Parts: sequence; C-alpha cells; structure tokens
Amino acid sequence: MNIKRIHEILRNKERYDICYNGKPIFIQEVKDNIAKVGFIDGSGDKDVFAEDLYENSLKND
Repeated sequence: MNIKRIHEILRNKERYDICYNGKPIFIQEVKDNIAKVGFIDGSGDKDVFAEDLYENSLKND
C-alpha cells in the first residue's frame, strides 16, 4: 500500500478491511515507510513496511 493511501485511511473515520500477511489489522501510525499496526485479533502490535499492507478487497484486483 502506498503512503498516500495510508494517510487517507488514517484521516477517514470509515472502517477499512486492511491486512498484513493475511491477518486483519488496523493502522496506528505511519512514519516514513514504516507503519505501526495492531492486529484485530488482539495478538499485539508490529512495525511493518507500508508496502506489505493491502486492502483485502483490492488484493485480487
């Protein structure tokens, strides 16, 4: 996912179906090319490369 899209998602109040390695996540913040994400299942937080995130509905497009 590109940084511009991540900033759009962070500004918007809507819920987005975003995943990392097949797991649903929410984005907490982004700095440079690193996003801090939390896992929906409550398994913790992780810093990941922004390019490794994807919107589930767009993965197969």
